Amino acid sequence: MLSKIYSGATIGLDEVLIEVEVDVAGHGFPTVTIVGLPSKAVDESKERVRSALANNSFDMPDSRVTINLAPADIPKEGASYDLPIAVGILASTGMIKQDELPTSFFVGELSLEGKIRGVPGAISLSHLAKRKHMSQLFVPEENAKEASLIEDIDVYSLATLSDLILHLNHEKRLEPFQRVKNQTKKQDEVEFDFQDIKGQEQAKRALEIAASGFHNVHLTGPPGAGKTMLSRAFSAITPPLRKREALEVLKIHSIAGTLSRDPEFIQRPFRSPHHTTSRIGLIGGGSRPSPGEVSLAHNGVLFLDEFPEFPRSVLESLRQPLEDGFVQISRAAGTLMFPSRFLLIAASNPCPCGYLGHPKKACRCMPGAVMAYKKKLSGPLLDRIDIHVQVPPVEKDKLVARTDSESSVEVQKRVVKAQERQAKRFRNTQIFANGQMKPADIKKLCRIDPDALELLKEAISRFSLSARSYFKVIKIGQTIADLEDRETITISSIAEALQYRVKEN
Repeated sequence: MLSKIYSGATIGLDEVLIEVEVDVAGHGFPTVTIVGLPSKAVDESKERVRSALANNSFDMPDSRVTINLAPADIPKEGASYDLPIAVGILASTGMIKQDELPTSFFVGELSLEGKIRGVPGAISLSHLAKRKHMSQLFVPEENAKEASLIEDIDVYSLATLSDLILHLNHEKRLEPFQRVKNQTKKQDEVEFDFQDIKGQEQAKRALEIAASGFHNVHLTGPPGAGKTMLSRAFSAITPPLRKREALEVLKIHSIAGTLSRDPEFIQRPFRSPHHTTSRIGLIGGGSRPSPGEVSLAHNGVLFLDEFPEFPRSVLESLRQPLEDGFVQISRAAGTLMFPSRFLLIAASNPCPCGYLGHPKKACRCMPGAVMAYKKKLSGPLLDRIDIHVQVPPVEKDKLVARTDSESSVEVQKRVVKAQERQAKRFRNTQIFANGQMKPADIKKLCRIDPDALELLKEAISRFSLSARSYFKVIKIGQTIADLEDRETITISSIAEALQYRVKEN
């Protein structure tokens, strides 16, 4: 008897419907054959399924069993097909009723005793089941909360195979898992706050502009000036994730296996890899391509502390994701694309010892060492960073002052208002922030005062700005205008934007 069970696979971040076809022949030797490009883990599922059925008082058919995972030209990996294979065998032998199977979706790994274990990518598979108009989704208990974030589909949490059998045979019905909603962490739970950072008003202003327009930032200053604390406090001023952004973040982290135990508390990602991270660790890849740090930071922040200490080849690999917002990984089996629209915050010292230009401490580095240190950061890479800020040592009076600075809550309010203005400007486009605008978008959507345009022309010749820098100055100026609730980019906006683009050699 033939039965068909629906499951799914993830290829990169794309979901593919998998039809698990199980045919139990009435003759032949009692063997189990799995076809459809199964990996070793998938091929081993027949042993897990055999033991799980036996330990739940069911026997494998005493004849030839053929299992086809269609479409057959897509490689199948992982143990998530255990549950649909077991359901298919039970359906083909008449052990369970088939009336609900055409609109049901199954995913899960089986233990030898019949318990159902969690699998990666549950939210992506839940999204696939909804797109394919399935009415029921059966997932392991471990994945139920994550899968329930997708609306308009009933999610059933399974602890054991016997629970599913009783449900499908209408003997003991399961109740759909109660759906959870995305929630935002309260501001008082934030670890770092702007009001705890003494001084550094210019750096705070630069980070406010960066959060408002999704601009990349490079902080340069001596040790102890507050670069790391400023970067970690940055998350507290970023606006909450939109619904579409939250879904993208959840899918990436679910597939990568880095999703938190409470996926309803979804925040903008903040990734801070160590400077010994490899190129594959940062960009992604491997024999079975998986997302790297730039994709795990999608719709969030990628913080690279000790920026020049990263290998130059690793840093140069950031060029494409910074410019395009995605990473393309090519292998012999095919090409995968991972989204990587992140906000880069890079922090570096001015020299190896960190005290070049310090007002009170002398630099101990040789001139050649300083030059070699700065050469680790190429011009094309630095040109892709929108905002460059010098973070000087904190003055004594500000360090010991009792008064608090402006809190992250107040800064975030201005950031949210600025992004609301941008949402109106970009309502008929795929853009959500000024930092994403292309030259054609700038010409179409940005209004520049004549005086501001003259200042910009003069800056091009005086500071030898590249074409990329020219457009970045306009984008920063537009963000400053949005923060000040102005319709046009004024000369003051361009003047402030220019000071964040002109870099010292």
